[in-house]
Amino acid sequence: MSKQIKFSLVFRDMWQSAGKYQPRVDQLLKVAPAIIKMGCFARVETNGGGFEQVNLLYGENPNIAVRKWTKPFHEAGIQTHMLDRALNGLRMSPVPADVRKLFYKVKHAQGTDITRIFCGLNDPRNVIPSIGYAKAAGMIAQTSLCITNSPIHTVEYYTDLAKKFIDAGADEICLKDMAGIGRPVFLGQLTANIKKLNPNITIQYHSHAGPGFNMASILEVCKNGGDIIDVGMEPLSWGTGHADVIAVQAMLKDAGFDVPEINMEAYMEVRSIVQEMMDDFLGYYIPKRNRQMNSLLIGPGLPGGMMGSLMTDLETNLESLNNWKEKHGQAKLTQDQLLIKLFDEVKYVWPMMGYPCLVTPFSQYVKNMALMNVIQMEKGKERWSMIADDIWDMMLGKAGQLPGPLAPELVERAKEQGREFHNEDPQSNYPDELEKYRQEMKDNNWELGEDDEELFELAMHPQQYRAYKSGKAKADFEADLAKRKAEANQGSAAALPQTVVVEVNGQKYNVTVGANNASAAPAAGAPAAAAAPGEGNALTAPLEGKFYLVKNSGDPAVKVGDAVKKGQTVCYIEAMKTFNAIAAEQDGVITEICFQSGSSVAEDDVIMKIK
Repeated sequence: MSKQIKFSLVFRDMWQSAGKYQPRVDQLLKVAPAIIKMGCFARVETNGGGFEQVNLLYGENPNIAVRKWTKPFHEAGIQTHMLDRALNGLRMSPVPADVRKLFYKVKHAQGTDITRIFCGLNDPRNVIPSIGYAKAAGMIAQTSLCITNSPIHTVEYYTDLAKKFIDAGADEICLKDMAGIGRPVFLGQLTANIKKLNPNITIQYHSHAGPGFNMASILEVCKNGGDIIDVGMEPLSWGTGHADVIAVQAMLKDAGFDVPEINMEAYMEVRSIVQEMMDDFLGYYIPKRNRQMNSLLIGPGLPGGMMGSLMTDLETNLESLNNWKEKHGQAKLTQDQLLIKLFDEVKYVWPMMGYPCLVTPFSQYVKNMALMNVIQMEKGKERWSMIADDIWDMMLGKAGQLPGPLAPELVERAKEQGREFHNEDPQSNYPDELEKYRQEMKDNNWELGEDDEELFELAMHPQQYRAYKSGKAKADFEADLAKRKAEANQGSAAALPQTVVVEVNGQKYNVTVGANNASAAPAAGAPAAAAAPGEGNALTAPLEGKFYLVKNSGDPAVKVGDAVKKGQTVCYIEAMKTFNAIAAEQDGVITEICFQSGSSVAEDDVIMKIK
């Protein structure tokens, strides 16, 4: 009897690998029946990292979305699975243990069956607790081997890691080939080794099409004992996404495997609905380049799931950098030139940063570091001249053990700055915080939600949740979407209206739409904190992003009248999913804070004045 291979539709990752946003809940509910009618999926990836944050960013409650989205699949007997980041939960930064425990209880109660646990450092200390938390909550614990290609990441390395996870109680193993750079023969050998460890362990293979290896890799994994293959669908398959289910099914059928049949009428219906979603608004956040395969991705090894946001970020950074170059009489860069500089810099810095697997959040850290180096060097500054706190935490071992050694020059730089290296359990650096957030909800008269799901959302995504509750997130999104639609329709932002008014939860916002920015601020008559213009030297934003006075709620924030020292952190700019500390450039007194927390700032905007 031929071996049976099952398919899992990675619907969440299809969108994340293409662009910035996920569908609205009404759109998800429209497409679910057609996915079910296709009849070929044993599993559907419904939620996880990169799903819930973006719901909040455009003003939709992700808890409602997950409950409604998983329901039709359960009724049809299809399992749902999600992606989680072990120590980091659903976000880019580490999560306290009490929030991690609540995470699994909430997601299982909402209808998620399987959690795909991964750590970009492949540190068992981060993954193994999540196995216990997931199983205690009633979920299937699938642990990931984050696949990359380096002198350190050998077949033996991954086989030993799989054994540790299986011994710790993992129900399944995922070969998470997030960049699609796993070599086919390598993956086949690894699959065979895992099946020797435990012939009954379920192996699910996840890969991205971008570099061009993944169809061969799928075949090798199946030949050596793989059980479930992650697939995508047009119009979001291939490119930086995943192999299309039609091609995978045909290939495996020809190879003699027992594969499910596809209802092609339903396939075309799903394809049409997804295109409708793109035409509605999601396509405005999908760069055309992400729909193309590109073997240049083999070199930097950047993951497909990050490419959606990368190309959008790159557009913003290119515009900002070229504005600087124009002011200084320098030739502008094209997007291709910046992209190649970035890829080359990733290849340069990755070994120096200890070979973290290029998967969220560490892929963003490496990419952000590389991009920051490129930008700084283009401006005549030194490499490593601006390193975000989260990146330091990774390099110092605070988030887990690096697979390889840190470069001596980075070790020396850390010592010069008085930074400490860590070898303790990473979780010990992040004490419980749930009661703090419970009190915040009580103070704001916010409902904890069914199964404490709203409490969880605040604790997991504090900044985004507050922006969602205030309506600012939706206003900012509407502003940006209005700009993108106008540019697409008119071919130019020159004729855009200067302001439009968006109403969110009864609060009116003036939305400024311009050629280079889109931002929202309370409309006239709405309550807003305003500081009188101050005297002193301007502290300007070194990059574009979101302005925050503090990184974590409860941290003390500077205020007008405070005395500060040169080098003291006075605020943060969140850019490319990391918080970049901004330091005072002189001793003095803060005379003006020019932006509210959560506001968008452009490079060279005056963010504070210090006298």
